[in-house]
Amino acid sequence: MQMSDSLVSIGLPVYNGGQRLEEVVWSVLAQDHPRIELVISDNASTDDTEEVCRELARADSRIVYHRQARNVGLLNNFVHAIQVARGTFFRWIGDDDWMAPDYVSRCLESFAEDERRVLVTTRLAYTAPDGATLPVPDYDGARMTSPDPLVRFTEILRLLNAPLFQVDPLYGMVRRVPVAAIRRRNMLREDEVFACKLALLGPWGHVPEILAHRNTRNTGNLSDIARFLNVPVWQAHFTNVLQCREILQWLPEADLTESQRRAARAAVARMFLRRQHRMAVHRGRKVVRMAAALVK
Repeated sequence: MQMSDSLVSIGLPVYNGGQRLEEVVWSVLAQDHPRIELVISDNASTDDTEEVCRELARADSRIVYHRQARNVGLLNNFVHAIQVARGTFFRWIGDDDWMAPDYVSRCLESFAEDERRVLVTTRLAYTAPDGATLPVPDYDGARMTSPDPLVRFTEILRLLNAPLFQVDPLYGMVRRVPVAAIRRRNMLREDEVFACKLALLGPWGHVPEILAHRNTRNTGNLSDIARFLNVPVWQAHFTNVLQCREILQWLPEADLTESQRRAARAAVARMFLRRQHRMAVHRGRKVVRMAAALVK
């Protein structure tokens, strides 16, 4: 199949986004790729989201609208979007984000370079909650193109622990069927666990241009995030343990030799120790500040 013939699905999970939907919808429909499907997954919104979406769907047959009967949670709504989509390729998009008109076609060019690729990322522009433009990381994606899953796995662990956020695979374009088959667990830092699973699944491609935009949001501390995700709050105190355990449990399902699996486990152990050390330092500084405040 020629890439120009490929159906590409864009998944738009939304909850109470009626006032901000139209701009992102038009950015999807304005793609220069001829075969686009926009799948809107409405997580039982209580505002006018349903009315807005149904009106948009009536105006353009490329829009497919699904409404959850009840709120199924953020992760399940994301998963639902990729599962009901029909495209060979798929990409999630936030309800206040946008894509450049050539986003899809440029990603498809990268997929055409290597049929083993399961994900293509691009540079993203980020806007902070206060409206400030955030710096764009100088990420080239070279090591993620490797056919060696261990190289990709150790590289994604490095990227996830870099001082600045380097790459966001959740907002790249994927081959839908193999990625939709990945089991996901609602937990803190699930996006990082998912990134590791994607790294083990196959090589990635990268387009080193800003072709999409994301708005960042204030999420609070880990306990606040847990409440938002409907995750037990106690998990906030064991985030590193639970995240590393989830990654380790996935390694037997990856296409690794036994020696590669041992090396991957060692890489996870090093990440755990680094994060535990960083957390201990942060807590130590917090205690010092509290003690200083009491002395005053």
